[in-house]
Amino acid sequence: MKLLDILKPTAVIPELKGKHKKEVLEELCHVVAESEKLKPEPLLNVLLEREKLGSTGIGDGIAIPHGKCRDCRKLTIACGRSLEGVDFDSMDGKPTQLFFLLVAPEDSAGIHLKALAKISRLLKDSGFRQKFMAARDAREMYELISARDDDF
Repeated sequence: MKLLDILKPTAVIPELKGKHKKEVLEELCHVVAESEKLKPEPLLNVLLEREKLGSTGIGDGIAIPHGKCRDCRKLTIACGRSLEGVDFDSMDGKPTQLFFLLVAPEDSAGIHLKALAKISRLLKDSGFRQKFMAARDAREMYELISARDDDF
């Protein structure tokens, strides 16, 4: 699986405007909903329900919000960054700056987990995170993902 098969260049947000968890999720949902011709509200509700089970803020400035949505026809990713960071109830209690949203159809267990694992492995690389944070724009962020897509 390649991340670029499920991440469109238009789904990369270089500067998230949201200052709170829900606002960031809304921004990311809007991008996915627009690209996949879905309504953003059901996506947001799925993600908020998932967050009630435990934060998807995994620490080191990273969050990988994810969920399965009935109306979703294929696995889709959106990503963004917040230069100042957002309180995302992260496991380490620190602000979250990097967000990779993963939305999957309800009947997609295996591929959903593979995508989560690949994103997690990519983001564990501190060098990648530093370059991603320093990128000038969405195009450069997308190119950084592209350059590492075969590594994991």
